[in-house]
Amino acid sequence: MTEIWPGVGYPLGATWDGSGTNFAVFADGAHGVEVCLFDEHGIETKLELPEVTAHCFHGYVPGVGPGMRYGFRAYGPWDPARGLRFNPRKLMLDPYAKAIEGEVQFVRDVFDHRDGNIDEMHIGDSKDFVPRSVVVSPYFDWGDDRPPRRPRRETVLYEAHVRGMTKLHPDVPEKLRGTYAGMAHPSVVGHLVDLGVTAIELMPVHQFFSESFLADKGLTNYWGYSTIGYLAPHNAYAAWGQRGEQVQEFKHLVKTMHAAGIEVILDVVYNHTCEGNTWGPAYAFKGLSNHSYYRLSPDDAREHIDFTGTGNTLDVGHPNVLQLIMDSLRYWVTDMRVDGFRFDLAAALARDHDHVDRFAAFFDIVHQDPVLRTVKLIAEPWDIGDDGYHVGRFPPLWSEWNGQYRDTIRSFWKGEPSTLASFASRFTGSSDLYESGGRRPSASINFITSHDGFTLADLVSYNERHNEANLENNLDGERDNRSWNSGHEGPTSNPEVNEIRERRVRAMLATMLLSQGVPMILAGDELGRSKQGNNNSYAQDNEINWIDWDNADLDLLEFTRSLVHLRKSHPVFRRRRFFDGEPSDDSLDSLADIGWYHTDGEPMTHDEWVQPLNRAIMAFLNGQGLMSATKHGERVIDDSFLILMNANSVPIKFDIPTALSDRFWTVAIDTADPAGPDRPVVGTVEADAWSVVVLEERRVDE
Repeated sequence: MTEIWPGVGYPLGATWDGSGTNFAVFADGAHGVEVCLFDEHGIETKLELPEVTAHCFHGYVPGVGPGMRYGFRAYGPWDPARGLRFNPRKLMLDPYAKAIEGEVQFVRDVFDHRDGNIDEMHIGDSKDFVPRSVVVSPYFDWGDDRPPRRPRRETVLYEAHVRGMTKLHPDVPEKLRGTYAGMAHPSVVGHLVDLGVTAIELMPVHQFFSESFLADKGLTNYWGYSTIGYLAPHNAYAAWGQRGEQVQEFKHLVKTMHAAGIEVILDVVYNHTCEGNTWGPAYAFKGLSNHSYYRLSPDDAREHIDFTGTGNTLDVGHPNVLQLIMDSLRYWVTDMRVDGFRFDLAAALARDHDHVDRFAAFFDIVHQDPVLRTVKLIAEPWDIGDDGYHVGRFPPLWSEWNGQYRDTIRSFWKGEPSTLASFASRFTGSSDLYESGGRRPSASINFITSHDGFTLADLVSYNERHNEANLENNLDGERDNRSWNSGHEGPTSNPEVNEIRERRVRAMLATMLLSQGVPMILAGDELGRSKQGNNNSYAQDNEINWIDWDNADLDLLEFTRSLVHLRKSHPVFRRRRFFDGEPSDDSLDSLADIGWYHTDGEPMTHDEWVQPLNRAIMAFLNGQGLMSATKHGERVIDDSFLILMNANSVPIKFDIPTALSDRFWTVAIDTADPAGPDRPVVGTVEADAWSVVVLEERRVDE
């Protein structure tokens, strides 16, 4: 007989102290909970947790240590009409598990109810068909690890998928491809360093499961927005093993990135879980305290409220759910040493039933938390519920994926009319969205593409989505992509079409990397990556999503490197504060910090801003008088720049403004001629169709 002592109710989860393990689990409404231990042969030993404190059942088992697999069985009422779904024949994962071993087998036994009858309990045992939680050791040799923790304005983000990044990488050993260890390989880290990336934003690495409807089609949830374990690294990305080795491997990845000066930011999904709606399977939360973890309909507690489009929504208003989220976040910062988070559908975390509250308890707690307020916090500022779009409305500590930036830049470089004024606002940091809330340009995460939607290459190659591989009759995915195929749908050997595509890609990259705010590059866009027109590739664990390193566009890679280098070399592209249109000092000939000019070199007028077909503009960025906190308020002098942007289908000539004509200008970037020499210009500059020309002011002695 295995002995069990009372233990303690906190911390939750399985905590090894060197002699044994304390198990604690929240199960409000349960009459009792068993911890179930599994030996090397899968033999189960059930131990009743002997104590309960504040709805947390707990017990200490001497002699149990790292590598032990376990689960919970909760005993209580089966009353779905009241939201109570206790079924002790279902083995539940620990919501606080730090490692999980195995995969789900989609059989009827993983569901807690009878097929077609939610009110009747299913009595089949699920233990042979579900993964198991694992006790882990917290010890790891961090050496002299020091998180980089750069200021937000200095950040260059790179959104990547652990598996897709390395699955086809020729320099990564085959056994490491698609894993945390593969991501930490010198060839991958070297690519990021050479590109100039300062932070990698990893798509979900919390433990997730695919959905049964995907398994029925032979597909998987590749993206991973289907979480079940908020403290456990996803086991399928582990090369070294699943009995706690995945924790060590992930820590090794973080340590390696930090040594290269790269921050690690996690894309986290605290708005829903993979248990789906009321008819979905029961893996953890449903069987431990369904009515506490999830938002349920006030009219019928059988039904889950869905603000996420996945079947359920976690009830962040419940104190124990909020505790789980906060404990998870702090664990990933303190134990796993990550540097920030991007919150999927973040509006759902602050939602009442009818509206999103920017003063919700979640934001209040994060704001005052001494651990979390020091890391980068990025919101996807919307969900699918009413009043769900909240771009520009998050609290001051937060940055946001700026969906308005994405839409405007796409429209401008597609050649849409009446986009010029909005384009100027997005290019200068979206002060209309963020300044009134006391925020800085770094609140705006500027992106044109992300995992969700077309790649940059596909944005200029397809008018329509091509999602046939998802087996949904091409009905899924966004219809309005603001894309233009440049004259031909899909791949073509037509050199004129390909030239237009390449030029538009370079123009959009230049726009994003020289905009105020924080740029985010989608992994592979710098290599010309295509997803074959699929704009909803969440279920494609294949070449559609894997980066094709062998056929990378090396010229585009070098061009992207040069843009990142230009941005990082000049603080005028990453200002601490918004432009105010005022002179940099009190002298009579001092110019404003920014100026907007028409192609004739004259300042823009109101009529020119609103002229629907005006698709060319020139911006002057004054490098004089920048203020930097690192210089203790002293004035920092940078080069000044003229940026010429032509979204017309024909070349346009730009006259240097009279007030700037006595300066010495050279072409630093020409997206129509990226390999062209650094050349001086006088008087007039021609910007080719679909191009950006960046002029840099040089001193005479240069």
